[in-house]
Amino acid sequence: MKKRIAILGGGPSALFVYKRFVDAGQTDLEIHIYESKNLLGAGMPYSYQGSNNEHITNVSDNEIPEIVTSIGEWIQTVPDEALEGFTIDKTKFNEYKVLPRLLFGKYLAGQFDLLLKKAADIGLETCVHTGCNVLDIIDKPTENAVDIAVERLGLATFDQVIVCTGHNWPNKHEGTTPGYFESPYPPSKLKLALNHPIAIRGSSLTAIDAIRTLARHNGSFEKDENGKVKFIPSDTSPDFRLVMHSRNGLLPAIRFHLEDPLLSDEALLSEEEVAQNRSENDGFLELDFMFEKAFKDLFREKDPVFYERIKDMKMEEFVNSMMEVREKTEPFMLFRREYAEAEKSIRNEESIHWKEILAVLSFAMNYPAKYMSAEDMQRMQKILMPLVSVVIAFVPQSSADELLALDDAGRLEIITVGDDSRVDPENGGGVTYFYKDDNGEEQAVYYHTFVNCVGQPHLPFEAFPFKSLITNGTVSPALLKFRSAETGSAAMEAGRDNVEQLANGDFYLRVPGIAINDNFQVLDHFGKGNQRIYIMAVPYIGGHNPDYSGLDFCEQASGTIVNNVLAD
Repeated sequence: MKKRIAILGGGPSALFVYKRFVDAGQTDLEIHIYESKNLLGAGMPYSYQGSNNEHITNVSDNEIPEIVTSIGEWIQTVPDEALEGFTIDKTKFNEYKVLPRLLFGKYLAGQFDLLLKKAADIGLETCVHTGCNVLDIIDKPTENAVDIAVERLGLATFDQVIVCTGHNWPNKHEGTTPGYFESPYPPSKLKLALNHPIAIRGSSLTAIDAIRTLARHNGSFEKDENGKVKFIPSDTSPDFRLVMHSRNGLLPAIRFHLEDPLLSDEALLSEEEVAQNRSENDGFLELDFMFEKAFKDLFREKDPVFYERIKDMKMEEFVNSMMEVREKTEPFMLFRREYAEAEKSIRNEESIHWKEILAVLSFAMNYPAKYMSAEDMQRMQKILMPLVSVVIAFVPQSSADELLALDDAGRLEIITVGDDSRVDPENGGGVTYFYKDDNGEEQAVYYHTFVNCVGQPHLPFEAFPFKSLITNGTVSPALLKFRSAETGSAAMEAGRDNVEQLANGDFYLRVPGIAINDNFQVLDHFGKGNQRIYIMAVPYIGGHNPDYSGLDFCEQASGTIVNNVLAD
């Protein structure tokens, strides 16, 4: 009898999971794929739910994990008419160039089709259900089975379920407060002519997506005789202006030449290293240990001069040294300086090692983060992640060109707002943005239009969509234990609502989402992994999996999950 497996979602995560099953070559499986849209492979980021023609990837062909064929091979099979509007000449394709996101979505969809054909050839039974919303998951431990409730189709029973549902932005005010947008997605909603300043919350790649769309509907980009990009405002939008509100007042770093473009298992700490460090530290994995092993030590060979500079630095010292330079420099001046540095890196095919290895560190910390103490998690989020989020965004050059053109035209500015800023929607539409300026003065600025661009939020446990798993105790909140009971007790006494004391007397920090183990299995309240339910949907595992690296995450997590399913 065949094992029945359901993959919930049909985007890039599901693509890599399905690839793992196909590559395994086992035919004693029956796989069902449920996707709410009508297209497999692209997911939100690479379809019209997440992109317009102006949006591009921040990765190139040589940086993408192998699926079936490379983009270079695939693009030669694409009819010329399908490439119209993408300004792509397939006879001059370069594997080092970034691609329009919608075109990349077509590639991923094509790869899914190839995998389905490959599965059929080897006799792996696959049933694809598009246009299907999965409403709930019901675990049946006594029957060693799982039911899924599908809209209009009812219940279906499986041996195992893998949740790959992708991005999700909860809607609080959009639709009821005119001019308020919870996210810039789908970007078609921002095709607006707006003759007033627009508040953008955040300065990441998500913010750049919104900026590129809004700018095109309130002006145009042109190149002068020297090839420099210029922004020409529309006559109907003379007061159009974009105001980014950033926690640290910084723009993200610009894409450069990557020496090792594919993050892999080799970038991770070994199981032995993690186990050894935990055994020496009361079961906790130390953040300082990860900083030494997965960051500083890598410079010994790659950049000995830089290693000598930082070898004695603690994490806080290193971050402060890097952030101090950035924060002292006017954001667009720094952006121009890093643009020139990135151009030189690409031209000479030489990496900027400290930035590349910071991406390695982020990747390496992600998976064992569940073993960190609450104190170290708070240090990581407060100290390290602001630098990581800025440096490893890898803004493509064409996006940087447009940001600089908007700055030159006086249509884009960035304001530092700090952690205590807030945005209040107004009954008549628009928002009031409250923040302290650089002089510590309280500001309250009204904007007719506001776009929240802080990226995919890590959602709380209560937002987990499959409510039967919560009701039945199949899933539990993600918690991290305080190493010091005194610190945990003090945090609780200070009124921190994300600190709790369990029956055993220990104090825990509640972090976003649900608890998972190393195999991406959901955990119940006793910490037991569920052999039937796996999850790699990033919005709901952000507490135990705090950072993720796009397709690299998809490749690594899918391998862990499928290997475990096949070995079960």
